[in-house]
Amino acid sequence: MKRTIIAIVLFVSLVLTPLPNDRKDAAFGGSAWAVIDADTGRLLNGSNENLQLPIASLTKIWTALTFLESGSAGEKITISPAAASAEGSSIYTQQGEIMDSDALLYGLMLRSGNDAAFALAEHAGGSVDGFVDLMNEKAKLYGFERTTFKNPSGLHHEEHLSTAYETGLMLYFAMKNNEFRKIASTENFVYRKGDEVRSWRNKHRLVHTNKTVIAGKTGFTKAAGRTLATYFEKDGKKLIVVTLNNGNDWNIHEQLASETFNTYDLVTVAKKGEYRILPGITGKLKKPIVLLLNKDEAERVSHVVYIPRNQGKKGTGTWTVSLDNELLITTQVDIRK
Repeated sequence: MKRTIIAIVLFVSLVLTPLPNDRKDAAFGGSAWAVIDADTGRLLNGSNENLQLPIASLTKIWTALTFLESGSAGEKITISPAAASAEGSSIYTQQGEIMDSDALLYGLMLRSGNDAAFALAEHAGGSVDGFVDLMNEKAKLYGFERTTFKNPSGLHHEEHLSTAYETGLMLYFAMKNNEFRKIASTENFVYRKGDEVRSWRNKHRLVHTNKTVIAGKTGFTKAAGRTLATYFEKDGKKLIVVTLNNGNDWNIHEQLASETFNTYDLVTVAKKGEYRILPGITGKLKKPIVLLLNKDEAERVSHVVYIPRNQGKKGTGTWTVSLDNELLITTQVDIRK
């Protein structure tokens, strides 16, 4: 049975408007948090979520994704003197040692090894500075406006800053990469090379203790304080929580996730099937469109179908769903005339 939708059908290209942001000066003594929908990247709640702050080793989320998307994964890496002597947290690599890049990625994410960060950066970027340029270029490509990287590890630099919201988006985009997801969700990793065996346990405590926690990253410097990013899943709902400079982060993350899971529901805003769009034109959704919404938001959802010009009797259009003019999701719809 065909269903009629309330929609605006336009024969023009969609122009996206960036989310409004109130610029604030960096304040290293400040703190911030954000909760985002891990399916759409939508900000659900937050405090000072757009305030630029140091993020410490949460930087390594972007380091890992940049490396994985550089085409250098699966290669052998020789540890340089600079990498072996990197200050801060370490997986204790040795100068001249040859390691699999995969092992370094696990050491990067599970144990927050700064030596691993520098080794991966040197290999994929030709130099640490070259890799940092790649990180910043990728940040711009993904639409980050308040994020600047100065190194691949998160060691303190006055200009190495991001926000709770954009750090959440780092994890949002990274978790779409299957290899990153596998690494970041690992509780324990054993690396064997000849007679040598190394075992690394994920520093993110909630990965081990909370069944709804899938992945995450810890961080700490004196300037940044404690930083934490956590990916939660429960009953099909997916959330990312980020706190910057919060000494009670473990408890806060579980509290924020619990509150959000209780407040938001998965709502089917469009069932799969055939819809009457215009006289003589129908559209068919192959899958239902399901969004994480609270009770007040469900009535404020709007749908727009875009039909390209000069199509034959059959073609492909774009079905978008927005909340208060904020684009939430885009999917394909089969068009018949």
